[in-house]
Amino acid sequence: MSRDHVIEKIGGTSISDTRAALDNVLIGRRRGSEIYGRIVVVSAYAGVTDHLLEHKRDGRPGVYTLFANGEAGDDWRQRLDDTADTLKKINARIFPDQPELRSKADGFVAERIAGARDCLRDLRSLCSYGHFDLAAQLSTVREMLASIGEAHSAFNTTLMLNLLGVRARFVDLTGWRADPDLTLDGRIEGGLNGIELAEELPIVTGYAHCRDGMVRRFGRGYTEVTFSRIAILTAAREAIIHKEFHLSSADPRLIGPERVRTIGRTNYDVADQLANLGMEAIHPHAAKGLRQAQIPLRVRNTFDPQDAGTVIRRDYVSDAPRVEMVTGTRGVVALEFFEPDMVGVKGYDAAILTALQRYQLRIITKVSNANTIVHYLQASRDALQRVISALREEFPSADVTTTDVAIAATIGSDLRMPGLLARASRALHKSGIDVLGVHEPLRKVDVMFIVAPASLDSAVRALHREFVERDLDLAKRRAAA
Repeated sequence: MSRDHVIEKIGGTSISDTRAALDNVLIGRRRGSEIYGRIVVVSAYAGVTDHLLEHKRDGRPGVYTLFANGEAGDDWRQRLDDTADTLKKINARIFPDQPELRSKADGFVAERIAGARDCLRDLRSLCSYGHFDLAAQLSTVREMLASIGEAHSAFNTTLMLNLLGVRARFVDLTGWRADPDLTLDGRIEGGLNGIELAEELPIVTGYAHCRDGMVRRFGRGYTEVTFSRIAILTAAREAIIHKEFHLSSADPRLIGPERVRTIGRTNYDVADQLANLGMEAIHPHAAKGLRQAQIPLRVRNTFDPQDAGTVIRRDYVSDAPRVEMVTGTRGVVALEFFEPDMVGVKGYDAAILTALQRYQLRIITKVSNANTIVHYLQASRDALQRVISALREEFPSADVTTTDVAIAATIGSDLRMPGLLARASRALHKSGIDVLGVHEPLRKVDVMFIVAPASLDSAVRALHREFVERDLDLAKRRAAA
């Protein structure tokens, strides 16, 4: 296999717009051999994984949730049938004038859906006997259902490219009716074996079945982990993610598209801070692998092909200290643990962390002083109450309280700006925002401002005006002078 190649991943919203995906990513102005020398990994079409598992944002049940929570009910069957109808409607939209290709696409959907239905029906029947535990099999069920979405989009994309004369090959890493006992590397290497990148364009499923379980380990970020691992195993020259937005200085929907700017260049440290706040440019595990392999990552907007996007490198540092991005996150809870007898005594922090790990609460950041430890968390109310109960039982004299907050953050590859905190405080104060807390690590890549949830949007706007818009205007005036 050639080593002078790139690997590209097309996100769900992007692959759903067939014309944009073809014109701006898959073919565009490429002709002949220019089309090849790439490996393309595709996500499921937008919304499909929500149908199969659960809605990513609001938790509405999909096939998996209904199957896992239902006793003998058949709600999951209806949702699976509805999902099949949704997939076939996508086929009709993609192949409106190609009945033969549409028939192939519908047949592929029918085969996968029927296989899933048979597996779930037989598993439910088997587990009606007391010797078999359904809960032990649910992780495998989740993996199987997730795989259908990526297989569907990859199969359709291959059909479409073949129709247009491209030598595309469908590379199915989902393990459907195949040997299940493979590592991720083994699955990828087997799938890509024998492909000549100079002559073929592999269209690879973003889900790759392996013995450790991709969904179990990486949640809904599994496609980016597959993409990253392929880049590493094939020693790609560059990795490119095509999304429906630019990696910008802030959310253009909040700030206004005319006020934000494309980042252009940054490093993996910044990408990690974004992921920590739930604003992933790439899954942290995927970024870790690319960083260690020293493979640059380019994030491009599918719908703005003239823009080169943002390149993320291991060693990039901005020419001068500056804020590259302002962002924030809601749904944060400050868990405050106060114990007057904590001073000089070890073990409290370790016990709190043990409880947080036991109930799988996600820690964004934490601060402490002589007798107080505060963890800023994202978690369900049920899990949070379990942690509080556990801590009160173990430390009956401690005061354990919670406060709903939000976090606004300035992020950059080098934030060693004199007076950054003073400027930020003034900007937030002028906007009438009360800062509840500040977290500024010595590494100087991010500064977090704890604010009331209702103040988050105003805080992000104020910080963006101060550190991005104002500094950009100043730089323009200096250049004009």
